[in-house]
Amino acid sequence: MNRWPPARACFVTGTDTEVGKTRISAALLHWCAQQGWRSAGLKPVAAGTELIHGQRANEDVRTLRAAASLPLSDAEICPFQFEAACAPHIAARLEGRAIERGVILQAARDLAARADALVVEGVGGFCVPLGPDWDTADLAQDLGLPVVLVVGLRLGCINHALLTAEAVRARGLRLAGWIGNAIDARMPWREDNMAYLRERLARQHGAPCLGLVPWLPSTDAAAVAAHLDDAALRAVFAHP
Repeated sequence: MNRWPPARACFVTGTDTEVGKTRISAALLHWCAQQGWRSAGLKPVAAGTELIHGQRANEDVRTLRAAASLPLSDAEICPFQFEAACAPHIAARLEGRAIERGVILQAARDLAARADALVVEGVGGFCVPLGPDWDTADLAQDLGLPVVLVVGLRLGCINHALLTAEAVRARGLRLAGWIGNAIDARMPWREDNMAYLRERLARQHGAPCLGLVPWLPSTDAAAVAAHLDDAALRAVFAHP
């Protein structure tokens, strides 16, 4: 992929933090690889590291690295990693660093030039600050990629999903689809919530449901990808 925006790419955002963006992004990378495409993941900013095999690393970055079919380093997948697990603009300030817009955009272009399919995972929800004068919504707008919304299925998810969909549209971006991810195994009326979101997001935003991921004991990318809608994903990643 040499042109921008690339033909097979998406920006993954969520209704909140901890709603499963990384597991869904990894599943999308796995699905792309299953199509025979060279897949690459980009998580521009990650806050929070832990000791993994004797090295400080971010678990989400390692998850995307394992799911991609291209061999990539942690730095290629995530140009801005911070130690503290907090809002990224705070984590950056604690380390005396700045999250640079141009660096992220160049990282995206570099990966797109090497891959057939690119999955960019945002940070937290859609409007998380990255600095004093810009946020993840600005980043999504800069990238101009179709947006895939991960809806964390729990009480309040309808409101969060609809607000995020409106924010995506306000930025002039296309909501290509959404994925329900069960993060509350005991959520009551889950099917009713899903039915409402299917109808409302399709009617107002033309956004189909790309899958429903149930509560799974394993977060393996292949196990998650098995619950995604193959035909719907082909439309998202359609090559003109």
